[in-house]
Amino acid sequence: MTDAELDELISNCPTLYHMAERGSWPAIEQYGLCSTSALMDLYEIEGARRAQIELSHRPKSISIAANGLPGAVIRDQIPMSDAGLKRALPSRLEPSDWYALLNSKVFFWLSVDRLHKLTQAEAYRDDEHDILEVDTRSLIDAHRDKIWLCPINSGCTKPMPHPRDESIFSRIPQYPYAHWRSRRGRTERAVELAIDYSVSDITSHVKRVVTKKGRNVISIIK
Repeated sequence: MTDAELDELISNCPTLYHMAERGSWPAIEQYGLCSTSALMDLYEIEGARRAQIELSHRPKSISIAANGLPGAVIRDQIPMSDAGLKRALPSRLEPSDWYALLNSKVFFWLSVDRLHKLTQAEAYRDDEHDILEVDTRSLIDAHRDKIWLCPINSGCTKPMPHPRDESIFSRIPQYPYAHWRSRRGRTERAVELAIDYSVSDITSHVKRVVTKKGRNVISIIK
């Protein structure tokens, strides 16, 4: 991706979206936006419990706690399954490898339509969620070297487990923007933006935090 292509991507997708558990914002504001692996470190979760959370499929969300820290929720992975990943991944990778990879990153959608596909999905449409609306340019300027772009929903294998491996994620300079530019609409040339480990300064990049149910804004948090 050239600098001109990056500018075009930012112009087309000026806001990034992250869906968090309802009530998560105060902890995110204090400790930053953490990947699952970063939360494991923060909450000092190790051993078998950590392996179960990081390396196995989560059919439901998991609550964690530690002295001196607010409670946190690690979200489920309902859109994925072991069976789907076994079909999608090359033989050299196991589902546990994919869960570990995803759990090491913080994810954002590049379009509100992608966000709403998730908030309106059967598993989530009856629940309220904290939605972080983040300034794309600000976040990229601050974390460019930690950013990956992905042209698919890497955390979904339903209904079709599209083939994938770790190379589906590209750093900004290597992302094949021209390839996707000729094949997709303006907001679909990259589907996910991921950042390694955590975004400790997320409050510097947030435009707005809202509570949503489906497509509807229930309240404005910030």
